Amino acid sequence: MRRVLWSSVTAMTAVAAMVLTGCSSSDIVDRYATPGWAAAHSDAHNSGSTSVAGSRDLDFAFSRPLGGPVAGSASVGSSGQSFVTARTENGCNLFSFQLDSGRKKWCARLNDGVVASTPLVDRATNTYVGESGAILSFADTGQLRWRTLTVGTPLSAQFTGDGNLLFVTQLGQVNVLNPQTGAKVVPSFDLVPPPSADTHSDADLIPDDLGLNDCFLGGSGCVVAGIPAVDLESGRFYFTFTPPGAQTGQVVAMKYTGGDSPSITREWSSQAAAGGAVASPSLSQDGTTLYATDAKGTLWALDADSGASKWSYDLGFDSAGNTSVSDDGLIIPGGGSNGHLLAIRDKGDDAELVWERKDLVLLGVPAQSAGNTGYVVVGDGTTAVSLLTFDTTSGETLDQDTLPGAVGATVGTSVGPTGEVLVPSALGELFVFK
Repeated sequence: MRRVLWSSVTAMTAVAAMVLTGCSSSDIVDRYATPGWAAAHSDAHNSGSTSVAGSRDLDFAFSRPLGGPVAGSASVGSSGQSFVTARTENGCNLFSFQLDSGRKKWCARLNDGVVASTPLVDRATNTYVGESGAILSFADTGQLRWRTLTVGTPLSAQFTGDGNLLFVTQLGQVNVLNPQTGAKVVPSFDLVPPPSADTHSDADLIPDDLGLNDCFLGGSGCVVAGIPAVDLESGRFYFTFTPPGAQTGQVVAMKYTGGDSPSITREWSSQAAAGGAVASPSLSQDGTTLYATDAKGTLWALDADSGASKWSYDLGFDSAGNTSVSDDGLIIPGGGSNGHLLAIRDKGDDAELVWERKDLVLLGVPAQSAGNTGYVVVGDGTTAVSLLTFDTTSGETLDQDTLPGAVGATVGTSVGPTGEVLVPSALGELFVFK
């Protein structure tokens, strides 16, 4: 059985312009090259890191109750407008807040599947977010731009190298859409072929929320539980896939090719993670290495071209959260119920422990910022929950701030365009530090 996943995911942008067919780097339009935390795990690589210089002296700014549980991180546009989803009984379940004032700018009511999708934000602060059976786009004022039907619930989306929107549903449907219109750029690719009229004339329609709860609880009924990591240059994207009937997931690589004859093809799959792949995979800065954790507490480095194993590292705990990877190859894994804070360096053929802090109990997902500064929510063995600011080169504590009234785990850590840190709690409150 897979462990609890602490994140779910997002997609974005303005105009689909460039061609992606094994493009050179000059063909790439990087929609993430603006300050902010545009996607669930910051960027196309799921790096959990940012080029924004993070503050080493934060203070609690404000919190906002959301009215229900949260499963994914908050995203932030370059203007400082933040977005988060929750599972609520009534009222809004998609929220937008202004970080400068803490005021709610707008909110909307979608169906319950929205909790699985962290909104993706583009340069114009348009957002792209899924619900069960559809993906939607909203303008920065909350006005609906378009809504496109899907099979299943779209998990958080990503941008492609030619500026289109890519996402995978929990039922295994892969789509690439024009972000301006919501129209399909290429026919959908179904990892699990749906029943056809020829072979199953009396087959019932598959519910769009089928297995969605397993995505959060670690069950095998969720075909795709994580957010794809996308290589903008090659067009490859990577995610975890659990075929129907299987008990553990594998890592899958696919490729989107744009241009006049766009296509989606399968590249490879890897079962190197013997305990079953969990969480969303992360790409190295140069796109050559994919990092994935399994349910046995092992971090794997896979060759991004072939899926071959480069090395594995026993973390000593279950890693349920996303892994943060800096541009210079410093890896800080997320932790499960028994995890502690540590940093690993990718040495090419193996991994090296840089430092570890066994005195800290991880209650959230780590994030790295420029200036060798990191953030993660920790506990002290009591009910106290706090945001730890630490030096990523040594693990040394730089600052520690209480999340007032917070209980239990948090589900993401995001860094805003001017160094704000956002932390949603699993029970349903957004905490912001400046």
